[in-house]
Amino acid sequence: MSDVRKIAFNTIYRVLHEQAYSALALNSAIKDNNLNSLDSSFLSHLVYGVIERKILLDHIISQYSKIKPKKIENKTLVILEMGIYQILFMDKVPDSAAVNESVKLSKKVGSYKSSGFINAVLRNFVRNDTKYSLPDESEKLEYLSVKYSCPEYLCEMWLSQYGEKNTLIILEGLSDRPPLTIRVNSLKTTKEALAAELVNAGLVVQNVDYLDNALNISGTGSIENLKSFKDGKFYVQDSASQLCSELLNAEEGMTVCDVCAAPGGKSLYNAIKMNNNGHVYSYDLFEHKVNLINESSNRLGIEIIDANVRDAQNKEYVLPVCDRLLCDVPCSGFGIIRRKPEIRYKKATIIDNLPQLQYSILCINADKLSIGGVLVYSTCTLCDKENIDIVSRFLAEHPDFEPYPLELPTGIKRYVDEPEHVLTLLPHRGLSDGFFIARFKKVGHR
Repeated sequence: MSDVRKIAFNTIYRVLHEQAYSALALNSAIKDNNLNSLDSSFLSHLVYGVIERKILLDHIISQYSKIKPKKIENKTLVILEMGIYQILFMDKVPDSAAVNESVKLSKKVGSYKSSGFINAVLRNFVRNDTKYSLPDESEKLEYLSVKYSCPEYLCEMWLSQYGEKNTLIILEGLSDRPPLTIRVNSLKTTKEALAAELVNAGLVVQNVDYLDNALNISGTGSIENLKSFKDGKFYVQDSASQLCSELLNAEEGMTVCDVCAAPGGKSLYNAIKMNNNGHVYSYDLFEHKVNLINESSNRLGIEIIDANVRDAQNKEYVLPVCDRLLCDVPCSGFGIIRRKPEIRYKKATIIDNLPQLQYSILCINADKLSIGGVLVYSTCTLCDKENIDIVSRFLAEHPDFEPYPLELPTGIKRYVDEPEHVLTLLPHRGLSDGFFIARFKKVGHR
């Protein structure tokens, strides 16, 4: 496992100190090193675990080191974080192995002078029966921040927006491994037939009760290697994104515009729901992402998606008149932290410029919606400035639009006191990502 630890170190270092994306960095590490399933599992556990719990790990290190974490050289700090994490959260790794391998790792990555320091801190932690103290609960923000490894500004924002009960639901879900949810391609198969095929391939399959053609799967290995995937019988899409797509209410023969489409799940959903009859215009700012949408369309046998490069906030890129408009805008991503744990360490200023961008995209594209048409605005974040504040302003400044109440399927519960035309989904354990959906109807000027 020593080489895998070095791979883990390099991956964690890239994410925490070189702004790499965790999923991309991890997938690249597995592929580049041709790791088997056992080593891949160990690597994933260690990489995601350290990134997810960095604030807690640094808090523990501060109790066993005379040098505070902010003063410790980055390479040394990552090795200490990895060591503490293995000791506390990886039961199959003996404490002695966690310590010894951490010392060896320091030499492998060129931190020879730190090996004694690393050895002393970790042995002291083990010798003290891995005891550590959390901040006093009376210091609520600091306590929640350390316990759940979440910056204080996020804890404070969620407490203010959603209250303590819902904030705890969010925080407890941050380190939960999200389900792998797929959308059945009903152009080629049925949910029952696909489920049987996946079970025969050795996968564990569970139904998603509140969506007609969604399944949660596990034990997959590489999805791309599954025959059913190659045959275009499904694609991957979180249940929150599927619900958002469903609430657009697209029908056969309609024209749909998806103005911030990548990676394309909502465009694919609507094209399938429309039974490959109509027109779906799917846009993104980057050509390589548009190419991915086209590749998925071809694999699934979808013929009505027209994917093109377009800047959603550039008025010169005119949309076709459409019956349904989806604005799933760029956002801070606080609803998908469990998928991208590095998001939690972004500075609070991440949201400073986003609301104006989001509002601009919404207003510029809303003009091309036909009278009687439906507009859905959505984000994968949990931040009022990017969510309810945007849609409230939009309604106040656009008298030709009115709220369009959402018909929620059985199994979807509101946890937030909000108008009927919006829905905030919290990232519960085993359920959907955090998500925000708002729906409007264009009625013309009143």
